[in-house]
Amino acid sequence: MTELSWASWGGIWAVFLILIDIATVARAVTREHRSAASRLAWVVVILSLPLVGVIAYFFLGDTSADRRSDRKLKDLRRELPKRPTGTWSRPELPLLYRQAFARAASVNGFQPVSGNRAEVTIDSNESMDWLVEDIDAAKEHVHLLFYIWLTDGNGTRVAEALMRAAQRGVTCRVIVDGLGSRKLLASPLWKQMKEAGVETVTAFAFRFAPLAAFFRRLDIRNHRKIIVIDHDTTYVGSQNCADAAFIIKKKFAPWVDMMMRITGPVAWQSQRLFVSDWMVNGGNDISDILRREAPVAVEGFPAVVAGTGPNIDVQGVPDMAQMLLASAQHDVVITTPYYVPSEALQQQICATAVRGVRVRLNVPANNDSHIVGFASRSFYRALLKAGVEIHEFQPGLLHAKLMTVDGQAAMLGSANLDRRSFDLNYENSMMLVDRATVGELVAKQEVFLNASLSVDREKVESWSVTRRVLINSVGMMAPLL
Repeated sequence: MTELSWASWGGIWAVFLILIDIATVARAVTREHRSAASRLAWVVVILSLPLVGVIAYFFLGDTSADRRSDRKLKDLRRELPKRPTGTWSRPELPLLYRQAFARAASVNGFQPVSGNRAEVTIDSNESMDWLVEDIDAAKEHVHLLFYIWLTDGNGTRVAEALMRAAQRGVTCRVIVDGLGSRKLLASPLWKQMKEAGVETVTAFAFRFAPLAAFFRRLDIRNHRKIIVIDHDTTYVGSQNCADAAFIIKKKFAPWVDMMMRITGPVAWQSQRLFVSDWMVNGGNDISDILRREAPVAVEGFPAVVAGTGPNIDVQGVPDMAQMLLASAQHDVVITTPYYVPSEALQQQICATAVRGVRVRLNVPANNDSHIVGFASRSFYRALLKAGVEIHEFQPGLLHAKLMTVDGQAAMLGSANLDRRSFDLNYENSMMLVDRATVGELVAKQEVFLNASLSVDREKVESWSVTRRVLINSVGMMAPLL
């Protein structure tokens, strides 16, 4: 009788686990914002790892932060204006790039705007020098959003500039990510900033991770880098608020970034992203700051901002990249620290090289994420076969995120060419067309390439069987990364 009872309970548990697996598979298959490859990969994980696969899916497979913030963001996207009031003229874009710009504009409902000017910083320290100068000169407000803000030299300098500005009456608002900037949040510097009058918000904050994980996915992060000062000055690029030495991962240092300072009407679009992030993460209603007259357009290049996220056009970044690649006639340079593309983007890059365009891909030789490093190399063979030139940056971690096309068009910002940036992170990118400005960006890319070693096809072909198995096995996990 006892044996029968135990057998009965075992059967009940087996049926229960099978039903849970089936229900989870159904959720994975019907979940929105997922590629077919990602859905298939999760089905395999769920069915091959009973219960463990189910737990893994609910902790890592659901691309939603939490229902309340998702709903609030949806409301804000509908309610906040998508352009300033007043006269708004569309620029005449070169025919080759009109569709790429249209795709970028569709992400947030913005429109390309002309009359922008830009300067490219030399290095990380100059970026922070310029930022501190702009904060010290600010008259009305300073808005900063960083994924990582450290209490090192540059992080402290920027914080001190904010405190000085707040004390002289400038409204200073700061957003940091709860995970990326956790050391700052636990430091005396954060408390000092608030005491000095700097208004602060933490994106995706959590106090007790094991408990919070049951209610929302913890690795959905705000990875954006947004700076807006007095309405018309903004920055775009890859740099966090930190030294190049990057003390939390110093063995990969220096971290080599690229930032661009822009003045002009496109700054309003960065402002719109900041206001949305501020309010959705618990900040007060500051939407009135968006209700100002559009400035009179002056001479300058056209640009458009795109702010993507797990519930904001997950195909935005790869689509923009693919459409720029499709427009290329002569030369493409791609700079990214993390290369784990979608299948469509990988194919577009290969197709661009096959049709005779020179395509150069620059990635770090030593990646701070070993898994991503292995996954990136799983794509090398196909890229090299198509004629793509691959270069691995040697002196530190190349962290710039930038694509230039024919020395005329560019896309840059916080987004990597990897699944995390496409599916999970909140990112901000800018697309622009201007031969002079893009020429400066290409010059920076050439400096990076000159500090890199090329990867030849023979070397990849000579990888040992063990290494190829490891690299390709990790590469098969790309849809889950």
